Amino acid sequence: MSRYERRALVVSPTAPAQAAAHELRHNYDWVPINQADMIVALGGDGFMLQALHSQLESARDPLPVFGMNLGTIGFLMNEWRLEGLDGRLDRCKAFKVTPLRMVAETIAGERHSVPAINEVSLLRETRETAKIEVTVNDRIVIPELVCDGILAATPAGSTAYNFSAQGPILPLGSALTALTPISAFRPRRWRGAILPDKARISLRVLEPAKRPVSAVADQREIRDVARVDIAMDRSRELTLLFDPEHALDDRITMEQFIA
Repeated sequence: MSRYERRALVVSPTAPAQAAAHELRHNYDWVPINQADMIVALGGDGFMLQALHSQLESARDPLPVFGMNLGTIGFLMNEWRLEGLDGRLDRCKAFKVTPLRMVAETIAGERHSVPAINEVSLLRETRETAKIEVTVNDRIVIPELVCDGILAATPAGSTAYNFSAQGPILPLGSALTALTPISAFRPRRWRGAILPDKARISLRVLEPAKRPVSAVADQREIRDVARVDIAMDRSRELTLLFDPEHALDDRITMEQFIA
């Protein structure tokens, strides 16, 4: 008996993913998501994030997800292969990923609670630099950060936007969060911080009407924010499945040696 008997298939709308899905449907049995005990996702990293966010928004506990890459980079995905899916799922390695929870309050007083698997980023909306007060665990650590923005990244997301902004790569399971400035002007020498993932981060926008800032949780943007609170959301832990030879923890580690 296979480790995962009831499998659901979710597919990116791109032509390569749709063609691969056609082959999979003719070679394996599938069930609707509400009857499944795991999900196979076909697409790229962007589609994988969409599939994971759908799990976070579901009334059920999140299902394990095994992704196969039909996109560009496929960092969160396994290699696409039609053959041997049953055996791959029997041997796959599970990784737990804890998302961030962003609570953003706009200038108008609206509040939005949004999960983030990779990162929460604050970005200036105009040519004016952003001015942001940074608080960690109710203590103001930077009274005024003058910058293009700032982001908080999980270990799973530390190799993405965070790394491009010169932030650190965090090993999976390290129980850490990266807090990374984006083009900091003052204090110019601040390169960010590595925080325990239990830390509560608050980012208050100074002069929000004159220097408007948007907040982005993965792919969800909230414009004209006045304040953003960020913390780990341990109530909705995700499970990603990987072939043993392409495990996520090893990929994250090896990103540090890619020139």
